[in-house]
Amino acid sequence: MKIKRVEHIAIAVSDLEGMSGMLEDMFGLKCKYTEDFPNSSTRIAMIPVGETCLELLDGYKPEARAAQWLTEKGQSLFHLCLEVDDIDAALTELKEKKVKLIHEQPVIGHGGCRVAFIDPSGTGNILFELMETPDSHA
Repeated sequence: MKIKRVEHIAIAVSDLEGMSGMLEDMFGLKCKYTEDFPNSSTRIAMIPVGETCLELLDGYKPEARAAQWLTEKGQSLFHLCLEVDDIDAALTELKEKKVKLIHEQPVIGHGGCRVAFIDPSGTGNILFELMETPDSHA
């Protein structure tokens, strides 16, 4: 599997606009876009920092994973996202290595990217996301 870069670092936040505003005021970091994911009751903001982004996650219903995270751990790092050149090949390789996956097949994530999460029980309790951009095979 070829890891291209750390695509984003996700942070669970209790106030998406407030945290986004603080990052702009303090560091001059501007939000590129926000996106809603009604199926997971989550809204995100993507904030570029060089070749990587900070992804702010705000779970707006109590059953959202980000909202549960906030209740249990407070505002903090949520997951690391690694960009791969071929997510299908990456998942096949991980399955061959008997790595436990949350997603056996990619799902659509931010910006139309194909994503899959690795179960943190096999990664030292760190949640990793793999993603492939829509233009990876162009």
